[in-house]
Parts: sequence; C-alpha cells; structure tokens
Amino acid sequence: MPKMTTLRVALIFGFALLGLSGTVVVLMVMHVISIQEALLMLVALLGMYVGFGILALVYRLISKLE
Repeated sequence: MPKMTTLRVALIFGFALLGLSGTVVVLMVMHVISIQEALLMLVALLGMYVGFGILALVYRLISKLE
C-alpha cells in the first residue's frame, strides 16, 4: 500500500468535512431540520474534527518521543 502524504490526508478529511456540512445545509434548506438543529449539528461536527485533530497531533508527538 503506498504511503499517503500529509497533504493528501488533510485534503481527504477536508472534503469529508465539506461534504458532511453540505449535507446538513441541504437538509436545512429542504426544511427537514430546523435552523437551530442545523447550527447545532455544524458546531458538533466542527468540534469533533478539532477534537480528533488534537488527538492525532498528540499521538504523533508522543510517538516521536519513544
């Protein structure tokens, strides 16, 4: 399996975030969910991405120590 570069992984995760947030916005426009629910989902999605990003960064820093 070829090794994925950091830029490629970042682009994949960026497009995944864009796709999921776009889905939430489309559901809001179609009145499937309310504006408050959509904002809550977007904030939660952003929080999960930031949180897992911090976890990945800490993992990389700790693995360099060993």
